[in-house]
Amino acid sequence: MKPPARYLAAAILAATLLAAAHDARAEAAAPVASAPRLDALVVEAMREQKIPAVTVAAAQADRIVYSRAFGSADLENAVAAAPETLIRTASVAKPISAVAAMTLVESGRLDLDAPVQSYCPPFPPKQWPITTRELLSHTSGIRHYNPGEIESTRHYRFMADGFAIFATDPLLFKPGTGYQYSTYGYTVVGCAIEGAAGQPFEDYLAAHVLRPAGMTHTVVDNTFDIVPHRARGYQKIDGEVKNAELMDSSYKIPGGGYVSTSEDLVRFAQALLDGKLVKPATLAEMWTATAVSGKESYGLGFQVLEGGRFVMHTGGQPGTSTVLIIVPQSRFALAIMANLGEARLRELLRTLLAEMKMPVPAP
Repeated sequence: MKPPARYLAAAILAATLLAAAHDARAEAAAPVASAPRLDALVVEAMREQKIPAVTVAAAQADRIVYSRAFGSADLENAVAAAPETLIRTASVAKPISAVAAMTLVESGRLDLDAPVQSYCPPFPPKQWPITTRELLSHTSGIRHYNPGEIESTRHYRFMADGFAIFATDPLLFKPGTGYQYSTYGYTVVGCAIEGAAGQPFEDYLAAHVLRPAGMTHTVVDNTFDIVPHRARGYQKIDGEVKNAELMDSSYKIPGGGYVSTSEDLVRFAQALLDGKLVKPATLAEMWTATAVSGKESYGLGFQVLEGGRFVMHTGGQPGTSTVLIIVPQSRFALAIMANLGEARLRELLRTLLAEMKMPVPAP
């Protein structure tokens, strides 16, 4: 029997990742561009868009080749941004959470194709079964935000408590037959991780993803905790910079409830490429787009562009805009974080990639 195309694509990508890792380790990474020129491009984007603070980091092979912070992490108190400034990841948390799930798959504790209630009993059965694979790929049929929900200020103590927002709603389609981006689906993923791991989500993620990747500055964005170096968030109203609306992300920690640094995000990418978190075959599976994701080209926790030439994720929520892109064949990663909602970071991303003499994804 001829194997499905997605498994063939994953096998090819796994072989490519192994070859790229071997080639990259054979030669030391070199600086990819003039730092002053890159600085100027970032500053110009900030000026044009009125972004208070931006942090940028780029890594090639085993080195961080560029890391800068610009602007103000806190306008009211005149706190300058630094590479250690913590900015909300928004949805860039999703690939990190997806990797945590796949470590459980590799250890045999999580079956991607079992009904999710096998690991997350609090999530109510729907008109069709839902699997963790479908949750990770946004093909579960669980809805995304309704108007006003993203600005929730209610604090939820436990992962499953956030289900109160969406769990009683019917699915939008039969799982596996359509695509609907859903941050709420990742809250269910977090619950499944807790059930499979037998410990709180954030503890498992820290032990199996953050610490192995050297992501020492990435923590839950808990509104009650004192978090050193956490930036203030901003928005633009009628073209003027204002404080961002309030939001408590405790209802969506796996899908958008962390703060981090750009350096930590590229360390995450480096750890993936080095095989420190999951095996190459697992990574290839994550970086293979599902058939029903269509133009979104979404795999398991990652957007997949141009057949896997690029993998990335963007994020946006009150007070933040983020993007992480990985160029597997070049063993290169670039992360940009801004403490302004709805900043146009993909424009800056493309500009910086071009200046660094890296491939640039098609618009």
